[in-house]
Formats: sequence, C-alpha cells, structure tokens
Amino acid sequence: MVMKSQTIAFFGNFGTRNLGNECTLQAIIQNTRRYVPTAKVECICTAPENVLETHGIPAFQISYRFGNASASRPSRGRDNPVVRLIRRLAVRLPRELVEWVEAFRRLRGTSMLVMTGTGMLSDFGIGPLDLHYEILKWSIIARLRGCKLLFVSVGAGPIAHPLSRWIVKSALSLANYRSYRDRFSQQYLESIGFNSSRDRVYPDLAFSLATSETPVRSDGRGSGRVAVVGVGLMDYYGEHLSPEDGERVYRRYVERLARFAAWLLEHRYSLRLLVGDLSYDLRVKRDLLEVLETNGVRIDPGRIIDEPLSSTEQLQAQLAQTDLVVATRFHNVLLALLLNRPVIALSYHEKIRALMAESGLADYCQDATELDVPSLIERFTKLVENSEILTSSLKEKSSDYRRALEEQYRQIFGDLGSGHLRAQGS
Repeated sequence: MVMKSQTIAFFGNFGTRNLGNECTLQAIIQNTRRYVPTAKVECICTAPENVLETHGIPAFQISYRFGNASASRPSRGRDNPVVRLIRRLAVRLPRELVEWVEAFRRLRGTSMLVMTGTGMLSDFGIGPLDLHYEILKWSIIARLRGCKLLFVSVGAGPIAHPLSRWIVKSALSLANYRSYRDRFSQQYLESIGFNSSRDRVYPDLAFSLATSETPVRSDGRGSGRVAVVGVGLMDYYGEHLSPEDGERVYRRYVERLARFAAWLLEHRYSLRLLVGDLSYDLRVKRDLLEVLETNGVRIDPGRIIDEPLSSTEQLQAQLAQTDLVVATRFHNVLLALLLNRPVIALSYHEKIRALMAESGLADYCQDATELDVPSLIERFTKLVENSEILTSSLKEKSSDYRRALEEQYRQIFGDLGSGHLRAQGS
C-alpha cells in the first residue's frame, strides 16, 4: 500500500505550451492517480506557473535559466559550448552551487523522480549545458537523496555533441529503471556506447491518454459529405542551420504545403489547420493562407477550418473532426494514430519515422525538408484508397499500445512501496 507521505515528481520541459509535451505529462498524471491514488504528484519543469494552471499539481522550476520558458524553441543557430562553459564558470558558478543546494532540498521526501518525454535525450534545440546538464544534475541529486530515478518511455538521439553524449549516458547510468519509446532510441544508445540491452521498449506515454469515444468517420466519398483533412503545421526551419538557411527551409516547406493544400481544395476536400506548439508555431498558419491567396487559389466559405487552440483536449477534439491527417509535429501524428485516423507524416526526425514504421505506416512517411509535392499527392491518394483497412489496423494497434503501457505502469508503480525496483545494468 502506498503511504500518503510518498511523493512522485515528474521532470521535463513542461509548461511551455508545447502540446506534445503536455500530452505526455497529462498521460502520466492520469495513470499515476489511477495506479497510486494516494501518492502526491508534483512537477519539476520549465514553466511551473503554467503547469499548475493547466494540470493542477504543484510545480517547481528546473533552473533559473529557464525563467523565460523558451526551452521548447529549437535554436536556429549554432551555440559555442566552450564560450558558454567559460561564462558559466566565471559568472554563474556561485549561482549553480546555490541551485544544487536548492534542488537537494526540493527532493527531500520524494520517493520517485520520473524523467519522461519532451525530447530531452536528443539535441534538437538542446545544448550540452542546457537541459542535458540539468538532467544529469537532478539525476545525481535524486540518487544522493535515495530517490528512485526512472527514465520512462523516453526517446533518445540523435546527439551530435560529444559532451551531450557523455552527459546523457551518465544520467542514464544512474537510473533504477529505463525504457524507450521505440527501438531506434534503444539502438541509438547502443551505437554511442551505452549498454541498453537489459532495458525495455514501450510505446510513447501519450498512447495511454484517456480519450472520449471518437466515432470513425468515412472519407466522405459517396455520402455527399465533404471529407475533412487535418493539416498539421509547424514553424519548421530544419536543424542546426543559420537563420538565413533556416528561413529558406521554412519558406520552401510553406510553399510546398500550400501547393498540396491547393490540390486538396481542388479535389473537394475541406482542410482543418492544426498546430502543436502554441508558443512556437506562430506564423505558419498565416503564411500558408497568404501563399494560397497570392497563388490565386479559390477558397469557398467553410472549406478551410481554422479554430482557436489552447489545450491538448482541444487538439484531440479537433483531430476527432477529421477523416484523414497530414501532419508534421510528432504528437499531431501520434494523436491522429491514437484516434485511429489514417495519417501521412512529414518527418523531420527519426522519432517520427520510427513511430510510423511501428504503426505499420512506413509507406506514408515523407521527408519534411524536401517535401516533394507529387510524391505527397501519390501517398495521399493511396491513403484514401486504403483508409478503411488502415483505420481497422490502427484501432488494433492503439489497443496493443495501451495494454503495453498498462503493463509498464504496473511494473513501475506496483513496486513503489516495496523497494523492489532494482537498478538495471548499464
């Protein structure tokens, strides 16, 4: 039986209005309350005020450096870790020492520190002295406190910087429990010298989100109803590019998506515009509509649906009003799969390709950077033709994912009070 004094803390880049990250936090909060209802839950995160407001749990800041809640924004230029290290040693070292003491106090009485989601074990917008450093710091403090340290259904890689690789491997080696959301993550860690052979692979935690009943919609053909295609957009600038090169990648992405959107409208589909980061995806909807207007595309009233979006619940509700989905952001794709919607992924990261392959949709994955429009149209036509079969298989796959995650929750929470969660080999 779980004692009331036990506390479970979740660590990650939460509260920054990235709806994918918030899905992950929402899922593990829901299931923690289901499996250990008497435990106290709290969050160590980037933007604690937003987490408290959105999820209703106590929340505390990872570090003073994340006070502007900007950690969800990928860097569009290259940082110089050496310069940053020198600045930190000369200017920030006293503050860092204070933060170590404060973190040690914060974990007093905490039974379990759970690291999960938020892209923390890759370097997409993360440098070695940013979130990676904080992961190692809090991992060390958790072990000093006698707190169980878990990395649960995390994604890993790619990680280019040698210091980031060392930090990530060091933090993982301290864990009592590790699992990864896909085989790619597990194999990637092996490829950079971390022994993950005894670790498990479980689905992304968002597949355990509680969902309302979402009736399967037909594709609209032969029914007189116009089919709705969810178009998931992203302010996409590529990776590790200069601002100028990143802007060129972005303009090409928007212009080619606009060409595809024009084709959908011409073929009598309606579009529902979706995003996944409320702080970062600020210009892409507007720019897409401007390109359509500039190109003289006729848009009948009601054919493009662009509704306000402010929460994960609203995102799920909007996805539920689609028949088919073409999306860029990872959790736009994942939530479409969770709702059994046939989806084409515009991939910018190996995690998306891995998700689509595991879901049996490898043929419906296309590179977001190049975004060949004729190829996208060909894939979409095939998606429509196979939509009934795909919907059925996705329903079965979602059930499999949910059962697997229930197994994981029983494993990590069932031993909370017994002390039987032993460290894995590393």
